[in-house]
Amino acid sequence: MTIKVLIVDDSALVRKIFEDNLSKVSGIEVVGTAQDPFVARDKIIKLKPDVLTLDVEMPRMDGIEFLKRLMMSQPIPVIIVSSLTHKAGQITLDALSAGAIDYITKPGSNLNSNLNSIMTELVQKIKIAATVDISKYVKREHKKTVANQAASLKTKSLLINTTDKVIAMGASTGGTEAIATILEQLPPNLPGIVITQHMPPKFTKDFAARLNRDSALEIKEGQSGMRIMDGCAFIAPGGFHMRVKRSGGNYIIDVKEGDLVNGHAPSVDVLFDSVAQHVGKNALGVILTGMGKDGAKGLLNMRNAGAHTIGQNEATSVVYGMPKVAYELKAVAKQMNLDDIAGSIQISFKQLK
Repeated sequence: MTIKVLIVDDSALVRKIFEDNLSKVSGIEVVGTAQDPFVARDKIIKLKPDVLTLDVEMPRMDGIEFLKRLMMSQPIPVIIVSSLTHKAGQITLDALSAGAIDYITKPGSNLNSNLNSIMTELVQKIKIAATVDISKYVKREHKKTVANQAASLKTKSLLINTTDKVIAMGASTGGTEAIATILEQLPPNLPGIVITQHMPPKFTKDFAARLNRDSALEIKEGQSGMRIMDGCAFIAPGGFHMRVKRSGGNYIIDVKEGDLVNGHAPSVDVLFDSVAQHVGKNALGVILTGMGKDGAKGLLNMRNAGAHTIGQNEATSVVYGMPKVAYELKAVAKQMNLDDIAGSIQISFKQLK
């Protein structure tokens, strides 16, 4: 099957680079390009693409507004093309919340140094996006009121106890919304949570802030030396590996640079391995939607160390890759729908107040 791609970007250079390189890939056909959402709208109707690449900062109408309208009228798998800037990071998270499947970093001025890796990543994500059931990406706006009510109950008085248990989560493609779905349903009297979501630098701080806004938990980007507390969640910073270590009677965050593991930094395996080693049976592990296998072996190590483990099922995964590998390795004790995972976590720790 040939994947029909429409490229939407206000930069003529980016449109040409993407078109020239994607046209060389077997199984992908660039059916058109558009310099803004208005041109894109007409070409979508005419050309019926399978996947869109969409710039987020464009004239006449920004990519987010266009994406929201597109998802309401004619939903199509969309890959966001974003710059590595603070503003672009926030906009990209808005796009993922609005229905985008994934994102890539827009080529910078030094194209020759990173073009091959960018195009390899883009091709991979286009092929994944073409397989996604876009109906799974119906947004959860109706849940925001409940989430905001929970967030309004947030109080520092609930965040004074060092946790004696740890919840560890890992995700990749589709994970930003999966993680948000879970955290928005959790009360602030649970053990501390550590999370690795595959994400580049400059995005994770904004991601943590967004989660913190809509959750009753206290959520922040992890930094070395932070104590893992009840009612707190820590997001691994982009470009770094995050581990859990024990210091006396406390569990603490350890963040360090390191080589890519399974092609990623941060890596879910790195986090899960540290939890298996230092927390053991006092941990609960959750592996969520994402392509590849990162986290599967680490979750198996957690289960072998006595931890309870949960995997997102195929029916609710945007990409059933990481959870599938973990399930096949027998690292997952129980598979379940995304909407049921928060409840299962609470049942597991119902004795904790």
